[in-house]
Amino acid sequence: MKLAGIFTAIIILPLFITITVQSSPYTPPHFIKSTTNHSNTTTQHFFELTHPLPTDTTPPSCSVSLLNHSFANTYNKPPVTVIHSPEPNSTCHWSVAVLEFRAECKGEQYDRIAGVWIDGVEVLRTSTAQPNENGIFWIVRKDVTRYASLILKPNFTVTVMLENLVNDEFTGVYHVNVSLLFYAKPDTLPLSSIVPEDLQARKLNRLNRLNRKLISVKHDEIGDELGQNRGFRSLKSLYPYDKPADLIVPVSVSGGFKEGFWFRIEDEHDVKMKNVEISNKAYKAVLELYVSFHGNDEFWYMNPSDLYMESNNLTTGRGHGAYREVLVTIDGKLVGSVVPFPVIFTGGINPLFWEPVVSIGAFNLPSYDIDFTPFLGLLLDNKSHSIGIRVADGISFWLVDANLHLWLDDSNVQAWIVKSNVPSMEIEREDEFVRLDGEFKIKGERNSEVTGMVHSSKGNMQIRFTETMKFKNKIKFKEEGSKKIVDQRYKRKTKIKITNESDQLIESLEVKVKYPIKISTDTKPGLDANTSLMTTKVEQERSERFNGGKDYMELRHKQNCTGLMVVKGHSVLSGSAENQQSYNYNDDSGCYSRMVDVVDGAVVGDNTSSICVD
Repeated sequence: MKLAGIFTAIIILPLFITITVQSSPYTPPHFIKSTTNHSNTTTQHFFELTHPLPTDTTPPSCSVSLLNHSFANTYNKPPVTVIHSPEPNSTCHWSVAVLEFRAECKGEQYDRIAGVWIDGVEVLRTSTAQPNENGIFWIVRKDVTRYASLILKPNFTVTVMLENLVNDEFTGVYHVNVSLLFYAKPDTLPLSSIVPEDLQARKLNRLNRLNRKLISVKHDEIGDELGQNRGFRSLKSLYPYDKPADLIVPVSVSGGFKEGFWFRIEDEHDVKMKNVEISNKAYKAVLELYVSFHGNDEFWYMNPSDLYMESNNLTTGRGHGAYREVLVTIDGKLVGSVVPFPVIFTGGINPLFWEPVVSIGAFNLPSYDIDFTPFLGLLLDNKSHSIGIRVADGISFWLVDANLHLWLDDSNVQAWIVKSNVPSMEIEREDEFVRLDGEFKIKGERNSEVTGMVHSSKGNMQIRFTETMKFKNKIKFKEEGSKKIVDQRYKRKTKIKITNESDQLIESLEVKVKYPIKISTDTKPGLDANTSLMTTKVEQERSERFNGGKDYMELRHKQNCTGLMVVKGHSVLSGSAENQQSYNYNDDSGCYSRMVDVVDGAVVGDNTSSICVD
């Protein structure tokens, strides 16, 4: 039985005079760009648009180089793991921790997925850029203060997985450095005054700083403060991470040191489970979910129905429709879900789009929070419970894992569920096609409501969670399937309201997200034998708004890409591309906006402003 809910279909079956196996009109839109005629003659800096961290203009109090490794032939091999042990008598007082992931590569190589874990807890999901013969580099900096309970340990393991393959054709080796930067306190400068540094100067500054002798850290006093939850605040965090959790439990592969910590999900029936036993002192719990999609599901939002594949005798495995949803269960009971943001990796659609500015989320894939606090009544009984993760309608393959963040009281906590209604998504489908041309529509909706009670030393708290999700996807195939148009829209509205026994408001959060994406590709025969001319277009937006009373955060990141390329197989021989991106970030400390225009791999416009955009 499918997890899709309601199913309706309108189908006009194709007419065949003879039945033959056709080559697929739906060529997977994943390519590798040629390095032979690249115009850049120096090492090029790739980057993802994001807002600067307040610490970017402040030297760290101390820094620790956790891992230096060159990832060459690492496919089907264990991840790289090191043990961090602070040097004796070394001390570093800090309130903010930043993970810095630096990478460089030269040659020809596909894009690769990578993950960073601390003691089996994922702290970064990232992907690589496609290099050129002159070399590229990039830097990802992420505030990881929310993982303070792990970093404060006297010893912890750091694991990095990046499966790469090097041979005569694919020569690129990814050289990676992972460091932790510690800051005594965040910079108080407004966002508008923190502007990007000169790219080459920034590279030299980072190399000089990180190549000096790095001290280890010992966190005695800050550890006491964290345990008491006194005055500890990240750079910019709303509920649920306004204070770092006291304990983080990995929901990942137990033998991750051998095969990697992420679960690999192969189809819609594949359920990955991890048994956990929750402390009876937990008064708040949040599951942080990491997700990426690969193989036949890398472009799941572009997949037509299986009936279309079967009716046209197509050999590709990229079908099963365009609805995907990551479902999370406790002991088999559905408690939350995520329709993930459609991150496009640097080989996707048209790789010429993504140099040197990569797609939204490509270097720092978003994680997703599911509030477990209303469900603590299922967990606080001194028994082991199974947390399950599956992908509705998924096909091979997805990489998923999760971190269970727990906030602990000084004494035992009692919890119970007052109301729980988390239904499956109600899905409607329409397929209408003749031979290779047609239209495929999917829409879904879910309304969830959960109320739970938690009794701790803080008193009786009622947590009310409500969520509305709406999903629409429309795919059109024209001109014998050579022209494809995808229009997908997803929006979610989540409200969390916490009140005391007198019905007085303690905390509240409203989250609104919108992830629209439009893609069109048009493929025609090329001038040379066995080549094609592809015209491509991508319009995409990541819109997120968090409102927590006095605190708020709003992000609107848009990209508009147009281009064409000459391809042979999956290799891009030549082409032209434009990438326009606008990034607008607002919070209660100010506004930051940046607009970047790229033409044929060269940045022709880069403007930063402190003006708030409505």
